[in-house]
Amino acid sequence: MGSVSLKIGDGTARFKRATLCTSAVNLLMILSVLTTNLFALYAFNYSPIHLHAHNLNPHKNISLISEHVSLILREIGSSQKKLAKMEKELLGYDTIDISRPNIASELKLYLQHHQLPLGKDSRTGITEMVASVGHSCERSTDLLSQYMNYKVSGSCPDDWSLAQKLILRGCEPLPRRRCFAKGGSKLGLLKPFPLSLWSSVVDNKVVGSWSGYGCKGFDCLSKKKLSRECVNCFDLGGAENQRYVKSKGKNDFLLDDVLGLGSGGIRIGFDIGGGSGTFAARMAERNVTVITNTLNVDAPYSEFISSRGLFPLYLSLDHRFPFYDNVFDLVHASSGLDVGSKVEKLEFLMFDIDRVLRPGGLFWLDNFYCANDEKKGVLTRLIERFGYKKLKWVVGEKADAASGRSEVYLSAVLQKPARG
Repeated sequence: MGSVSLKIGDGTARFKRATLCTSAVNLLMILSVLTTNLFALYAFNYSPIHLHAHNLNPHKNISLISEHVSLILREIGSSQKKLAKMEKELLGYDTIDISRPNIASELKLYLQHHQLPLGKDSRTGITEMVASVGHSCERSTDLLSQYMNYKVSGSCPDDWSLAQKLILRGCEPLPRRRCFAKGGSKLGLLKPFPLSLWSSVVDNKVVGSWSGYGCKGFDCLSKKKLSRECVNCFDLGGAENQRYVKSKGKNDFLLDDVLGLGSGGIRIGFDIGGGSGTFAARMAERNVTVITNTLNVDAPYSEFISSRGLFPLYLSLDHRFPFYDNVFDLVHASSGLDVGSKVEKLEFLMFDIDRVLRPGGLFWLDNFYCANDEKKGVLTRLIERFGYKKLKWVVGEKADAASGRSEVYLSAVLQKPARG
């Protein structure tokens, strides 16, 4: 344990707060040792007067000493627990034990509490600024420390895969870093909007390298089935170009038909698990702004979507949506809504979707894969609890593109009611 120091040029910048915290911890440790020694001295020199008046039994004397030793040990254990708690409070964080060895100094510095210079803020009531880091980061402290090990004011490491691994483990949000994010080798010319919506994207738009992916370019990705929502979805000149404007079956609702159901108009929307961003592109052609939630699992979705002139939101579905209540006119989701076998996890997600959707807004469930009757029943009962009006509801079968096996899908357009 010691002060946090950073090399800046030829000098060293020391942070006074860390030094004070460390000194306070050392002082507490010294006081704890002195206290326990006093207890020990008292125990072994304790000799009651009434015991001297009689011939003291040696066995009773040993028993008495044992009791005092046990008392001392309990006091030591209690003091150590209190000391550890106070140490965490002084270091500025209660969940992640940043006093552990091999913790990056940048992580310690980021997690410290910072007192407001003018004391308590009259508007918010807060007295200090606290770092926002996911609670589950505590279970991945080694990876988090690796993520925070970098050169200050230098280029950030090419560690996007490490960052995403932390996010998928629930370590979200990640701490900020004081380094420059990597960019492309050249600025290049951007395609003007709306031409960018359907123009091919060059491989060097991917930040860093393709080392973390099976494919090493968009041409390879355009021929891949990466998920149920992304079958050749990087091929903007192929079948992807027909999505939402041409129906392949009764489960495929046309975009204009759904927009016509919107009460009071559709202006802004949120697409959950939006693949390569085609839903947002079609909505942009109709002057509707859509934010696309995505992660770079198996492909650089975020770079591809932004290259089309659209807004990718790099966020896992375990994270609370960073939007205020009742802001979206439309929320679009498909099989990405399937977040596992636990019903409670789906409930938390659905309640968050309901929270950000305005009264009268539309929830478009687009070709949700029903693996079995139980999964379909769970989702159906959950939707009924919200009291949504069913504007469209279709359960139909489609052949899987890879196996040719018939599968059951649910598509629906639901309208959120006004609640008192």
